[in-house]
Amino acid sequence: MSISIGIHDLSIATAEYVLPHTALAAYNGTEIGKYHLGIGQESMSVPAADEDIVTLGATAAAPIIARHGTDRIRTVVFATESSIDQAKAAGIYVHSLIGLSSATRVVELKQACYGATAALQFAIGLVRRDPAQQVLVIASDVSKYDLDSPGEATQGAAAVAMLVGVDPALVRIEDPSGLFTADVMDFWRPNYRDAALVDGQESIGAYLQAVEGTWKDYQEQGGRSLEEFAAFCYHQPFTKMAYKAHSHLLNFNGYDTDKDAIAGALGQTTGYNRVIGNSYTASVYLGLAALLDQADDLSGKSIGFLSYGSGSVAEFFAGTVVAGYREHLRTEANREAIDRRKPVDYAEYRELHEHRLPADGGDHANPAQTTGPFRLAGISGHKRLYEKR
Repeated sequence: MSISIGIHDLSIATAEYVLPHTALAAYNGTEIGKYHLGIGQESMSVPAADEDIVTLGATAAAPIIARHGTDRIRTVVFATESSIDQAKAAGIYVHSLIGLSSATRVVELKQACYGATAALQFAIGLVRRDPAQQVLVIASDVSKYDLDSPGEATQGAAAVAMLVGVDPALVRIEDPSGLFTADVMDFWRPNYRDAALVDGQESIGAYLQAVEGTWKDYQEQGGRSLEEFAAFCYHQPFTKMAYKAHSHLLNFNGYDTDKDAIAGALGQTTGYNRVIGNSYTASVYLGLAALLDQADDLSGKSIGFLSYGSGSVAEFFAGTVVAGYREHLRTEANREAIDRRKPVDYAEYRELHEHRLPADGGDHANPAQTTGPFRLAGISGHKRLYEKR
């Protein structure tokens, strides 16, 4: 007898500050339509000096712990491509900050923006092996590009925490998955850089190639037909990319690209990413949060997920929305996380962008800026120091 496994709870967090794209356009002389229409972005979340992937991840996870407790959580999987340490998993800091049991396994996963989907699938496998346990999946990233580079307008920062278990209250994740991997250099970040490198045209092409590859494999594995899906959640490095990807999927299947139909399938998934910016591993699940928070009743409807991570690995899979899911949403809290951000001007943003903790092993305090529940207080002896506010 098969058991139902999927996303039981979902919570989001984003950064303290926000830079409107109007401010970026005023600085660099770009026509605002290039941002609002061309890439589909209105603003980007900017972390405070005392925020990072740990504080964002803990902030996203804490409400889940408050609602469900810790007794059944045996594993934390932390997905990120903004890792703060080459050895220690960022999730171990989160484990401490939110008070999880010592009888917990914690691991960090990395594969560009795909990592959270790998974490979700690994979580499902663990729950299938032991249905009594739950897995806490955290996707947390700070998207960072060089100042004055083409990628600057797509930056952002956010975290999504998901509780994975049996009899989920939100979305039941289905078999099979369509998989695709190709060795391409469309986006990467060497160890000696804290800002990513990207070949924009190569990345769009690689993404579209992955759309074809995952869908072909998904169909070969016996997946649902295109007509069965009520909506699609795509990875959104910028929201216009989701539209490009879905148009490509329709063309690949011999359908015309009707703009109204595409907007109907995607429009409600882009609301959060449009104002947060790229959040790498969290992006596709921010799309899910926005869809569930905004759509008419989706109970019993199927959602398609296309998770793409540069380099590249991609996966297409389906989920069915569970009846009664609306009673378990965090719509008000999700919107508050976005609305509470303080606007900064371009000069303030540049200062935050260039902030670094010294690497000399000394004692260095971080300025107290965040009003969130957790902060990176500073560094001492090369050790990061976190605290609850």
